[in-house]
Amino acid sequence: MLWIRLRQKTDQKESNRFKYLNKRVIGNTNEDLACNYLKEHGCRILERNFRCKLGEIDIIARDGPYLCFIEVKYRKDNSFGAPQEAVNYSKRRRISSVSRFYLYSKKISFDSPIRYDVIAVCASEGMLTFEWIKNAFDYCN
Repeated sequence: MLWIRLRQKTDQKESNRFKYLNKRVIGNTNEDLACNYLKEHGCRILERNFRCKLGEIDIIARDGPYLCFIEVKYRKDNSFGAPQEAVNYSKRRRISSVSRFYLYSKKISFDSPIRYDVIAVCASEGMLTFEWIKNAFDYCN
């Protein structure tokens, strides 16, 4: 009997690991699609998944004179709210901190025009729709 319980716990751990991997794959796929969307709309992608000890920014792009820090959010339906609603105050604050570190590390002037955008990716009826919310939020301390 003991070995059966151990096996069940192992299977549960495996299934949790695959859920995490699946979310990661879905996230990367949607970030790829968002990058293509941005390129089609005239942006130049500078960085993907920029990480530092403060956090991560999904996409850093140039849109005309603006340096854009972009968060990509995906929802397969709206039962948990719209994708952009998931970018709460703490997430905005983290993105702001990482953007400041990015400017510092790349020796970009803090007076440069920057923008914080959100790309909301929604799946409905087998179709993906993109909503690019420019200036979604201001810098948060």
